[in-house]
Amino acid sequence: MTEPIFLRLIKLRSLASSSSPRVGGTIRLSRYGSRHTRYYSSSGIHDSLDEVKGQRKDAKWLTLRPFTATVNGAELGKVLSNHRSEAKCKVGATSTTTALKWVLRCCPELPRSLVQKLFRLRQVRRESAAVENNAIETQEHKHRLKRVTAKDTLNLGDRIFLPVSVKETPQEKHESGITAAEVNFIQSLVLHKDPAILVLNKPPGMPVQGGIRICQSLDEVAAACLTYEYSESPRLVHRLDKDCTGILVMGRTQTSATVLHSIFREKTFKASDDVGKKKRILQRRYLALVIGCPRRPMGLVSASLGKVVVDNGKSDRITIVDDSSELSSQHAITEYRVIASSSHGYSWLELSPLTGRKHQLRVHCAEVLGTPIVGDYKYGWQAHRRWPHFDMPDQEDSNEDEEALPFGLNMNKGSISEKHPRLHLHCKHIVLPNVSQALRDVQSSSTHDLGNVESLEFVAPLPPFMQRSWHLTKS
Repeated sequence: MTEPIFLRLIKLRSLASSSSPRVGGTIRLSRYGSRHTRYYSSSGIHDSLDEVKGQRKDAKWLTLRPFTATVNGAELGKVLSNHRSEAKCKVGATSTTTALKWVLRCCPELPRSLVQKLFRLRQVRRESAAVENNAIETQEHKHRLKRVTAKDTLNLGDRIFLPVSVKETPQEKHESGITAAEVNFIQSLVLHKDPAILVLNKPPGMPVQGGIRICQSLDEVAAACLTYEYSESPRLVHRLDKDCTGILVMGRTQTSATVLHSIFREKTFKASDDVGKKKRILQRRYLALVIGCPRRPMGLVSASLGKVVVDNGKSDRITIVDDSSELSSQHAITEYRVIASSSHGYSWLELSPLTGRKHQLRVHCAEVLGTPIVGDYKYGWQAHRRWPHFDMPDQEDSNEDEEALPFGLNMNKGSISEKHPRLHLHCKHIVLPNVSQALRDVQSSSTHDLGNVESLEFVAPLPPFMQRSWHLTKS
């Protein structure tokens, strides 16, 4: 006869209390009345829980490398700009940084928006170097992480912990949709590549930076095509207008980009010191075809620029500001020299900007010299409307089938023989310090002889449509 279930429960309970001594145990009855017993000790369960917690701690976080001192790029750029003639000088290292900057430096593949979101959601932790190096710390204290904000300052040796889920974040650059032909085209534009910088010959019609109604910009395309073996994407250090062509310099790392930014900024702030100097640390020369001819064959344009809003706020333009004391004005200096004049009423100018202001060369040519650049319909539309069309008797090659370039670009059309010529402004020549050598010297010695840093010189050939205009004006 089957024993009642409540009697079996009583027997099992008495059996458990009279058995050999144990620290703990559990007894379960299956739905069919069979007995399942589990035994454990008090010390064993604590060890197991600690082990599980430790595994969860390690599995939950992605540990970044400890913060270490890096070259102060801004200070190095300032030294290269101002004190390069000194035999020896010292460039300090950056011993503090913000948590946001360090995460972006360690994880350049993560989108900046994602990193900022992690900080906003308070999902980033920090382990202080003082806690990590404490000899008497306990195992429990070692895993005590503190929340950190984006603007919090890190000290040497501090570690940052990110949620391990960021490893599963899809990489945007692999979804850029760049074809093999487009990659080859962009890489064919590279004039120079070293560990610190990239130098490109920018084509016409491609904006250098993204924005509203811009599908593909050069900085985005460079991130997909020009990283090479680097985990970081190239960074812009100066700008060229969309229709401007010629040399564009990019920093391959955050440090080198900071150095270049500092060089360009310092030369703009102290441009007055470079007036009349033939040899400068940073030299830029543009070639421009203008309508008309300046009164003097060479000279210096020093005129402040300011921004005005037009078309009921829909657009803006740069103009000459008479009162340089206005807060919105920016001082701008340009050296110019007439290279050649044409019987057709055109002139070729060599323009050397000592400052780097938006539309500086275009405004100085149009409003100061009275010779707007060919193809500049923003600042020289009246001159283009009055100027007669260039009469070219033989245009037999103008209708020839042209090879289509990636990104919808065309570098053949746009010469002065056509009804609507393109902007004839080309950054032809740049001289700047060898940033790669300077960084290598600074990292290898505490006392740096930056006086021996060599200069790099780059020359970019004219695009085909400007070459055609050159030959036409010479005929």
